[in-house]
Amino acid sequence: MFKFGILTVSTTCSEKPQLDTAGPKLEQELLKVFPQSSVNFKEIVTDDKKKIISALQRAVNGRNCDVLFTVGGTGFASSDVTPEATREVIEKEAPGLTHAILSKSLAVTPMAMLSRPICGIKDTTIIMNFPGSAKAAVECFGFVKAAIPHAVALVNEDLQKVRKTHHAVQNPEFVPSKVKILAGAARNRKSQYPMIDVEDAKNIIQEILTATQDFDEVPVEQAMGRVLAEDVKAPQPIPPFPASIKDGYAVRTEDGAGRRVVRSVTAAGDQPQTKELQPQEIVRISTGAAVPAGADAVVQIEDTALIETTEDGSEEKVVDILVAPKKGQDIRKIGNDVEQGTLVLEKHSRLTAASVGVLAMLGFSSVKVYRRPLVSVISTGNELCHPNETLKPGQIYDSNKVTLLSLLKSYDYAALDGGIARDTPDNVKATLERAFDRSDVIISSGGVSMGEYDLLKQVLIEDFGATVHFGRVNMKPGKPTVFVTLDYKGKKKTVFALPGNPVSCCVTSLLFVIPTLKRLEGDALFLDWPRITATLENIINNNDIRPEYVRVTVRRNPDNQFVAKSTGNQISSRLNSMVNANGLLLVSGKTQQPAGSTQSILLFGQLL
Repeated sequence: MFKFGILTVSTTCSEKPQLDTAGPKLEQELLKVFPQSSVNFKEIVTDDKKKIISALQRAVNGRNCDVLFTVGGTGFASSDVTPEATREVIEKEAPGLTHAILSKSLAVTPMAMLSRPICGIKDTTIIMNFPGSAKAAVECFGFVKAAIPHAVALVNEDLQKVRKTHHAVQNPEFVPSKVKILAGAARNRKSQYPMIDVEDAKNIIQEILTATQDFDEVPVEQAMGRVLAEDVKAPQPIPPFPASIKDGYAVRTEDGAGRRVVRSVTAAGDQPQTKELQPQEIVRISTGAAVPAGADAVVQIEDTALIETTEDGSEEKVVDILVAPKKGQDIRKIGNDVEQGTLVLEKHSRLTAASVGVLAMLGFSSVKVYRRPLVSVISTGNELCHPNETLKPGQIYDSNKVTLLSLLKSYDYAALDGGIARDTPDNVKATLERAFDRSDVIISSGGVSMGEYDLLKQVLIEDFGATVHFGRVNMKPGKPTVFVTLDYKGKKKTVFALPGNPVSCCVTSLLFVIPTLKRLEGDALFLDWPRITATLENIINNNDIRPEYVRVTVRRNPDNQFVAKSTGNQISSRLNSMVNANGLLLVSGKTQQPAGSTQSILLFGQLL
């Protein structure tokens, strides 16, 4: 149980506390991570050094806080003085905490180099500076949360807790795997898992996994690509006032055509003129400006002539209306674009650039979106070497993990690198445990075939009590694909254990993993990849008994028709067959698809 404090530093939020999103979001995260704790101190102060110092001292006095977080005022602006105020209050600096915040923030965005946090200790209170955005504040808390219990124990000289933490660090408790590697002669020679069809595998995944109901509230400018967790209705009409469609003159239609006196000028953004327009008066108006009271039409400037100006020639005085206006001409009525209360964006829809623009147009600063599943990617095998290391005899570079991480990123899923699991039961178990601690969905490559060192399924079953929902799929490439669920520390985890061949990883990810992530995220509109009809440019043979997903390039020919061409040798180890591929052609076992035939292509990428 900890006593926390949150000091928001913002002149704007001090005047309008409802605009403070970072403080409440950080408080929510603190109590989620440390549910028995409390937030004893909450204040909002202006960007004034003396006021920040005074607030810090109030929070520290009387031991109100074990940890005090400041939010905002750490940037380069002249008003950003939170670090300077903090430095005058603390007795000791904590550079390790500052380094952790900066180094891990830089891994998220290079713009973190423009933040100037200070962390330190005053009496028994630890003070940390966080940035002013809700997203950044929560991220920074995530970077330091693991150290908070030990840091508080150290500051309060709680020797029992300190010694316990030191012992745990120096003597990590790892329970060895229950799995034993069988001698080559004793290993299984037939899989215990039945071969199921691809569509059956998809149906099993859909039956087992359900979409999340958890949501995040994110700033509108960060909402692109996310899935809405609420219906969005227009809180006010757009436009909220009668607005001019053109540059010209606001007029009374009953005056008809003829010479008129220019009473005044109004531009977009000006306060609406409430004084009624009198007979024979007009107002010069620009596109988007509010139509003055009493005017019921706008005459475009092309339908007028200048008759008289002021003495200095700077302003119009008399203008001739050449064409009699019609009522409502070139005026956008209130709610013409969007009526108040209209449902503009539906729950479960994925936000595009246009829909983000609609949110901004309606005045939304943030929006509720479904929480994305946390994903880790791991590789398995003694033969694997990181691309920045020197190959030793018998080793190959780990291309699968880089490929999978990049493939996921191309569909807006930022996955974590879960490392390489070596071919021992203990190492596989430890690697999985680390991934389970950080993620909801784990994607692995390798270790699922019939070799004596293919240990993944055994470790999942024997050490984690996992349920294998399917262990073989009737497809090429990707036959050994495994789908597993399990409970780990009270939370449900999902594992897609994919084959080790690079192409198998890509194809099975496209068919099973990415559609699943979309559904888990609440995307009710995504059912499967779209299909397109195209003409084959070359002969495609499948000599295997299994149906094969052939990688093809789909493009438009000079006649604006869709054509598809195989990407070459389709062996599952040849990753080059995925280069330039944007579609998959399913070819039945022991069949040939002739050139010139019309085929249905599963389209997973952009048309070339």
